[in-house]
Amino acid sequence: RNFFTKRTKELKPAVQSAPGWKLFGKVPPRENLPKDSKIIQQEYEARTGRMYKPPPSSARRKNIEFEPLSTTALILEDRPANLPAKSLEEALRHRQEYDEMVAEAKKREIKEAHKRKRIMRERFKQEENIASAMVIWVNEILPNWEGIQEYLLCFWFGWVLFLLISSFFVVVLFCFLTELYEIFLSRAKERWKSFSETSSENDIEDAGASVADREASLELIKLDISRTFPSLYIFQKGGPYHDLLHSVLGAYTCYRPDVGYVQGMSFIAAVLILNLEEADAFIAFANLLNKPCQLAFFRVDHSMMLKYFAAFEVFFEENLPKLFLHFKSYSLTPDIYLIDWIFTLYSKSLPLDLACRVWDVFCRDGEEFLFRTGLGILRLYEDILLQMDFIHIAQFLTKLPEDITSEKLFGCIAAVQMQNSNKKWAQVFASLMKDNKEGDKNHSPALKS
Repeated sequence: RNFFTKRTKELKPAVQSAPGWKLFGKVPPRENLPKDSKIIQQEYEARTGRMYKPPPSSARRKNIEFEPLSTTALILEDRPANLPAKSLEEALRHRQEYDEMVAEAKKREIKEAHKRKRIMRERFKQEENIASAMVIWVNEILPNWEGIQEYLLCFWFGWVLFLLISSFFVVVLFCFLTELYEIFLSRAKERWKSFSETSSENDIEDAGASVADREASLELIKLDISRTFPSLYIFQKGGPYHDLLHSVLGAYTCYRPDVGYVQGMSFIAAVLILNLEEADAFIAFANLLNKPCQLAFFRVDHSMMLKYFAAFEVFFEENLPKLFLHFKSYSLTPDIYLIDWIFTLYSKSLPLDLACRVWDVFCRDGEEFLFRTGLGILRLYEDILLQMDFIHIAQFLTKLPEDITSEKLFGCIAAVQMQNSNKKWAQVFASLMKDNKEGDKNHSPALKS
């Protein structure tokens, strides 16, 4: 129990006189005890003859703006009293090094502070935008969602129309080059010039009706332009878009002489001109008319047109059986009213803003929506049409009421079910294409004429 105590007492005097150690043997014990710092200072002053004077307290920095980390602050401090004082050169060098470190640290700190402030400003701005958008959304958009939805659908129509048509309706690659538009336009101008010099007006109409040379239908464009959106007065002779529409239609006629110009094309080109530049309107127009449905109608491909009419009647009977039987009793076939709708993509039959909405969904869903829109129109006026005879039905569907509203029409379009016996439009149309006996089923006098 007392072993450690006794041993400690015995070792205390031995520690002071213990001999040191070296590689071989022992060194004699140290005779001098550790000196005090004051004794060391006095011996240094006696040996060098210089007296150490501590600097006045005012020379020390009392208020340090930036207090660096680790031991860099010791540079500004004087050495302890038991060590020699710094020389003037050393003190100045240390001061300079310290100032450089502090300046560099301040730069980093200022840079980080600016970065934090910028991040905070961006965050505050984003939060303010979100808050203001939330207020607008809750107070203005949601209570008036139906009107806002219509506005949004019309808003993006112009600038995205060209992209949609160019993306989905692919035509030959060189059609996208703007230079070719100028080539076709110059060719059309030459043909117009030759017609004006060599042909009379009656000869022009006869040449335009010729199927063998559909480029001759260039002169028919002049007769149709003045009938395009007459209420706008911008496509009439002398109007701002008269020559532009004339150029686009003429260039397309030279680009596709196998199709030529067909009545109804001017309405499609006019809608594109209202939303696109001249060359872009020509490219979109060429791509749009290159789709199978439009190509079949504008080239008057009877067999393809009959298949489209047969597919339409399948869904007509499925969605509106009473009206279908009423039309059947008067032998009123779809070609009587549907050709005009498809030729102009409803831009002639419907108000312009409503037709643009139909174009929006048509660019998204394809040709199926054109026939679904036709069923929506028949559904909207079903009660009226059930009270009419053949002549009045044909007249009514040829010129629809001008007070038709988008809410009612698109509500009826949404109610149309494009599915028959678990078959969608594409499947029904494909089955009709394979059916060789379908040709003699849906002939109509109006189509033959």
